[in-house]
Amino acid sequence: MSKYIVLYNPMACSNHGKEKAEELNGLLKGDELVFQSITRIEDYSAWLHEIGPDVPVILVGGDGTINHFANHISGLDVPNDILLYAAGTGNDFLADVGKKESPVGPLFPLKKYLCDLPTVTINGQSRLFVNGVGYGIDGYCCEVGDELRKQSDKPVNYAGIAIKGLLFHYKPTNAVVTVDGKKHEFKKVWLAPVMHGKCYGGGMIPTPDQDRLNPEHTLSVLIWHGSGKIATLAAFPGIFKGEHIKHKKNITILTGHEITVKFDRPVAAQIDGETVLNVSEVSAKSV
Repeated sequence: MSKYIVLYNPMACSNHGKEKAEELNGLLKGDELVFQSITRIEDYSAWLHEIGPDVPVILVGGDGTINHFANHISGLDVPNDILLYAAGTGNDFLADVGKKESPVGPLFPLKKYLCDLPTVTINGQSRLFVNGVGYGIDGYCCEVGDELRKQSDKPVNYAGIAIKGLLFHYKPTNAVVTVDGKKHEFKKVWLAPVMHGKCYGGGMIPTPDQDRLNPEHTLSVLIWHGSGKIATLAAFPGIFKGEHIKHKKNITILTGHEITVKFDRPVAAQIDGETVLNVSEVSAKSV
């Protein structure tokens, strides 16, 4: 019999994180499972000392949960194995690494992906990110989605928000993108996400060639620029297959170790799905 610490996010899976975690009782029959809420851990160093180095940790949640955990263990010595049981709504991390299951059954070995994560600085605050930092209409969609969740428990239709935003509500910006010290200026920018992996936003693939484990530790930024509302709307579905890059006149992808995107007016951004309001500049740096 093996013992596991099951660390779940109660807000994952549309506030059904605990119920999702309890599925492991049926999947890991005969093993000892100790369930803990990630929201109740105040001191991760003390928590790691308490559980001991030999007990594997199963993280139950999605991209936001991975982000939360990665930031809180940053700088700590973590000898424990870390496994992921997916319970998010988007699960872009798993979509990126290309696996829904692993040799350990439903659990995915996560630990190596928590090393050497890049840092993003927004509004004077710095933190690690796992997948990407959305800036533009993707941040707008998260902002509107947050407001809708306050009003109803119904699932949020982000595709619908994006379509309405493109047609009516979201206004593109001008941007200065600086990559490893070199400045690039763009007009009428709809999207400018900085990516550590390929996927974000519940299945979008803005930077198809980005590899989170690339030995040079480079990041990628997609700039979708210069197109009108109708043309952008017509091409937008291609981002879910990475086919938007064929629109070379309006799609620019740059890679580097330090990437700063500065818009000419504040808009919302998102870090692994968490909304940040009133952002004029995003600055990301790899290790």
